[in-house]
Amino acid sequence: MADQQRIHPVPDIESLPQASPTAPLVPVGSTKSDHAYPVDVHQPNISHGHGTVPVINRPKPPKKRRSCWCRCLCWTLSILLLLIVIIGIIVGILFLVFRPKLPDYSIDGLEVTQFIPSSNSSLSASLNVNITARNPNRRIGIYYQGGSRITVWYSGTQLVRGAIPKFYQGHRNTTVLVLPMSGEIQNGTDLLASLQQQQQQTGNIPLLLRARQPVRIKLGSLKLPEMKFRVRCRLVVDALSANNPIRISRSSCSFRFRL
Repeated sequence: MADQQRIHPVPDIESLPQASPTAPLVPVGSTKSDHAYPVDVHQPNISHGHGTVPVINRPKPPKKRRSCWCRCLCWTLSILLLLIVIIGIIVGILFLVFRPKLPDYSIDGLEVTQFIPSSNSSLSASLNVNITARNPNRRIGIYYQGGSRITVWYSGTQLVRGAIPKFYQGHRNTTVLVLPMSGEIQNGTDLLASLQQQQQQTGNIPLLLRARQPVRIKLGSLKLPEMKFRVRCRLVVDALSANNPIRISRSSCSFRFRL
């Protein structure tokens, strides 16, 4: 008896119910790319012969960018530091080559030629001041420019004013200047009374001389830009009277300059 072949029915896999997942793996409306970035699937579709395929745009990962202002700040600081180093080197070389020294000034004499009160209670004054200027530098010359101003004061009141003439002072040179100065003081009667009282009480009169002088420094053959010398001299005299010798008991001068 021939073996009988048994055929068992096979269930239809497509007709079986599909189990739905309990929770979505990615948010609704998005999918996950190969680089673990969720992408939006709501994009235009491309159709071809086998169906419609959605176009998925994958976002680019963020790039690390160096801040522009940080680079600008670094470049600015580097340039400033380089300039400071260069200027320091130049100043050091000039100092070693020229060995600069400050000029020296002194008041050597004072002569009153006029000190007369007028009818309108003002006071006319004229005097000559002897100033000695010394340049101790071996390789530095000084050009005294025009536009200077020199004044003499007593107790906050300007007595006379004048100017230093233009001239060039060479290396290791000493120049004696005789400067005529004049002025007119308001309330001359009160000033004369104050001077007489000062002389009777102390036997001397304190004065202040101020000078502002534009100059140009010459380093070898190089002339620097114009700068200003400022000189203050405090001196004590025994009197302020015309046609009488005046003795200077004390005198001290300070010096500074500005660019």
